[in-house]
Amino acid sequence: MTVAIDIGSLISRDPQIRGGRPCVAGTGVTVQRIATWYKLGLAPEEIVDRIGHLTLAQVHAAIAHYHANRDEIEESMAADDVSAAALDSESSLRGR
Repeated sequence: MTVAIDIGSLISRDPQIRGGRPCVAGTGVTVQRIATWYKLGLAPEEIVDRIGHLTLAQVHAAIAHYHANRDEIEESMAADDVSAAALDSESSLRGR
């Protein structure tokens, strides 16, 4: 017997996990992390190879969530880039 999976159940949000960012349910792997690799040109199968505990269906669900919520995910990525740049700058100033 084939078991159908509701793909809506593959992505979750919990304020206690990764600051409430959307994650692959039950894993803590953020949609943003998968979307970053996807944007770098990795195929879903390659992402599964990198994160061996995810299934291909979970990766596809994360990519679908990214496409459906692109503005939100892109804003989060941009905010992380700004934070990383600020930390790099601060570290450089301390190293002088």
